[in-house]
Amino acid sequence: MIKSVTGTKDILPSDIPRWIYLEKTVENVFNNFNYKEIRTPVFEETSLFARGIGEETDIVGKEMYTFKDRSDTSLTLKPEMTAAVVRSYVEHSLGAQQSLVKLFYISPMFRQERPQAGRFRQFHQFGAEAIGSPSPLLDAEMVQMAYEILKSLGLKNLTIKINSLGTPKTRENYKKILKNYLADKKDKLSEDSRRRFETNILRIFDSKIESDQIIIKDAPKLIDHLDEESKADFEVVKNQLSKFGIPFTIDPSLVRGLDYYTKLTFEIDSGSVGAQTALCGGGRYDLLIETLGGKPTPATGFAAGIERILLACENEKSFTVPEQTINVYLIRIDNDLESVVSELAGKLRKENLSVDFDYLQRSVKAQMREANKLNAKYVLFIGGDEYKEGLLKLKNMSDGAEKILSLEKIHELISTIKK
Repeated sequence: MIKSVTGTKDILPSDIPRWIYLEKTVENVFNNFNYKEIRTPVFEETSLFARGIGEETDIVGKEMYTFKDRSDTSLTLKPEMTAAVVRSYVEHSLGAQQSLVKLFYISPMFRQERPQAGRFRQFHQFGAEAIGSPSPLLDAEMVQMAYEILKSLGLKNLTIKINSLGTPKTRENYKKILKNYLADKKDKLSEDSRRRFETNILRIFDSKIESDQIIIKDAPKLIDHLDEESKADFEVVKNQLSKFGIPFTIDPSLVRGLDYYTKLTFEIDSGSVGAQTALCGGGRYDLLIETLGGKPTPATGFAAGIERILLACENEKSFTVPEQTINVYLIRIDNDLESVVSELAGKLRKENLSVDFDYLQRSVKAQMREANKLNAKYVLFIGGDEYKEGLLKLKNMSDGAEKILSLEKIHELISTIKK
């Protein structure tokens, strides 16, 4: 038997109501903040992610699904969305149409990671990007939207961590300080961290290796070496989050794994998903648009993992969705009435009613079992002496009440079912 590829997962009909509930919650919050949806292709030129995310990141170095098409162009299934959104923003000159472009997305992503609880090789994210303003109030808005979505889903076990990465100049100065601190400890770092020491030293903070974490625990903090502009912006974010009533902690080691971040970076963690605690993260990325061929343009955004959020919701039992139902199930009493039942189902469906009936020549008893399984609100019996007199019997499945209706007066049947 052929099975799904390791790290992928079928989203079955029984799962879909929870996905729809989450997606509607996401869309409602983004609409409240005036963000418009964008959808980009599932694959892009590989250079987009190499330039945008960074050659030395684990995503580009180890995790991307990359292949060549027939024209020998290197393509990659998108591992994240921000670079793709910015590519679209630049290509279609969205900034010329509107000074501040506010976008959101819900999309599948692909990374060849080691599968575990809440982590898949094909996974789904929602997120937002605001392109065109350097205002720290927009940074605070990103945290607020992400937190509001998670709270709207009923999640309680949340921790918000924020940090500032400063301006590019500040970061370059800090890298020298960090390099001096790690110089005599370099040999004790992991192989990956020794490589990052030379290529992008801030990536060492992303290391999950315990020995690396012990070494960098007492390293100088970037937040203690910020320029005045970054300090002022960070204060605005903190004050605004406090006004919103959003709890947060400052985490000086929060660097994020992508090269394009500047100033604010944040993450929202859950204690309800096991080892992989991060539900969403983001921050400001004022360098990315220029890196990808646009004019220097400030921007900020975040992304959140849907599978991981749904796992947290399941573990906390944070929301329930109504059982799936249909309006009416048509029960054929006489076998020779199949086409009559089919025709009537068609008429009812045109009235925006959900309708089903038996295609398997089953008994009336078996048809009733199917109606119960489908949580039908009504069953409509077609056949017997009543049908010969031009009548149908409608049964309310919640209270057992029955009503005799004329087959000719279809509007009465529709009106009763819709009540």
